[in-house]
Amino acid sequence: MVLTEGRLTQASQMPGVQSGRMKRQWTSVISWSLAVVLLFFSESAAWAYRPFVSTDAAVADVKEMEIEFGYFNWMREQGKNTFIIPKVVLNYGLVQNLELVGEFGVEVPPRGSVHLNDPALSLKAVLNEGVLQEKSGISFAVEAGPLLPSTNKEEDRFGFEAISIASGKLGAVTYHLNLGGGLDRAQTNPFIIWGVIAELPVTAKLRLVGEINGESVKKNTPDNSALLGVIWQAPWHNVSVDAGLRRGISHAAADWMFTTGLTFSFSTSTAAHN
Repeated sequence: MVLTEGRLTQASQMPGVQSGRMKRQWTSVISWSLAVVLLFFSESAAWAYRPFVSTDAAVADVKEMEIEFGYFNWMREQGKNTFIIPKVVLNYGLVQNLELVGEFGVEVPPRGSVHLNDPALSLKAVLNEGVLQEKSGISFAVEAGPLLPSTNKEEDRFGFEAISIASGKLGAVTYHLNLGGGLDRAQTNPFIIWGVIAELPVTAKLRLVGEINGESVKKNTPDNSALLGVIWQAPWHNVSVDAGLRRGISHAAADWMFTTGLTFSFSTSTAAHN
């Protein structure tokens, strides 16, 4: 859900309708989140790849579902605050070293209908097993698939994205390098995307993480930003909680962003049996 300061001011003029509607929307989201977490807890382990824009060279195990759930996002741009209801990424292990990835966001404005934001499907394959598969050397993977049309009028076309990912270690630091490109949903303009992630363990359950990433679309100003955050493995073995603060480093990027969410996984065969 996207709420700008201007819209909030407009909504406040109709407190009986808008306030009640907003409470119901947030109550539904919170209830849904808790229900999903409680329903699918299992013995599987998950390390979040939230809060990053980039990703790592690893995939879900066979018949395992991993859910990345961003439940709160705040963005400040040109003096205006925007609050966004969760974006969800679903990763399902099809066979060894191959997963299906689906992602989408839900935008519910204070007035108007619900919109589907940034829907996409892709396949992610590990081509070379390395440190992320408990082997020596660099892990290498590729991910590619269609960008599906959004219900937003400006992004109502099909696009395409492909990216290569390399993950390795330098001392105690684990790194992930991303480089790719494709065609956007707006006008099928070509774009290039890149990202660098670094992770440093602080304790057995806590990691300090950082990311620098960007996107350059033809005829548009590059959108580059940097993130500093943490990932904490909760007492439940299959749950990781993350938080991060992002700063724009180019004119097209938002000034500041804050995000927090969680990632958990479960075996679909175990869930079906239960």
